[in-house]
Amino acid sequence: MPKPGPGEMLINVRAAGVNPVDTKIREGKFEMFKARLPAILGRDIAGVVCGFGSPAGRHSTFKAGDNVFGMLDYDRGAYAEYAVASPREVARKPKNLDILEAGSLGVAALTAWQGLFDHGGLRKRQRVLIHGAAGGVGHFAVQFAKVRGATVIATAGKRDIQWVRRLGADHVIDYKNQRFEDQTRDIDLVFDLIAGETQDRSWKVLKPRGGIMVSTLQQPSMAQARKHHARGVRMVVQVKSRQLDQIARLIVAKRVRVTLGKVFPLAKTRQAHELLENGHVRGKIVLSVGTNRKNSF
Repeated sequence: MPKPGPGEMLINVRAAGVNPVDTKIREGKFEMFKARLPAILGRDIAGVVCGFGSPAGRHSTFKAGDNVFGMLDYDRGAYAEYAVASPREVARKPKNLDILEAGSLGVAALTAWQGLFDHGGLRKRQRVLIHGAAGGVGHFAVQFAKVRGATVIATAGKRDIQWVRRLGADHVIDYKNQRFEDQTRDIDLVFDLIAGETQDRSWKVLKPRGGIMVSTLQQPSMAQARKHHARGVRMVVQVKSRQLDQIARLIVAKRVRVTLGKVFPLAKTRQAHELLENGHVRGKIVLSVGTNRKNSF
């Protein structure tokens, strides 16, 4: 049982999202954080507040019995029955937000929101190209951009094209059978969730001046940015409870929907990682801790 420190709270975990960053940390390949073993993985969390580390914690905006969700810092993990969180890392879960959906939001939804708006400055009537639109971050990014009033061009695999269109994308490009640079142009913002040669080719589609490329994986080339009179940003997601509140309200209002690709029980975390690394999943993979869902493995 973890012990919360001063100002922290103990959460009875009900759901924990599984993200690509978790697999990188597990393999020791994540440059920003090297876990000390034994370590508990997982940043996405949803659960019930069940205790505090000191009287100071009771003066926070939360109390025992509150349902919360959010994103933990790297040094603590959500793949567990209990986890420690600080008040800044979580938000109160709306009553009408499903607990497993809430547990899938932290990393992916905040990454999509911050990539589009905090770093990309996306505005109404602008054009955004989202690479990897069928994934956890991508499926949120498509919907957030549409809510903002942007024109959304997305890349996805052939079997995901219709689904990404139903999420709201105006134009979906089959990345294996079509070259996206031949299909679109004058893009205000490229949101790069793929990196590599996809990022290199994306400079061609930006508008002549003032375009922005935001990547979650790889620092865009400064030389290419200068050549195309553009700006390149490598982003790192940060926990912002106010943004979690905004995202939750959009989901409750049915303006954004969460796609749970697969739900695994906590005991099958290994299988969840194997699927994330080697399989094909639309949306998010989530671990269910003490909950019961028909699509659980």
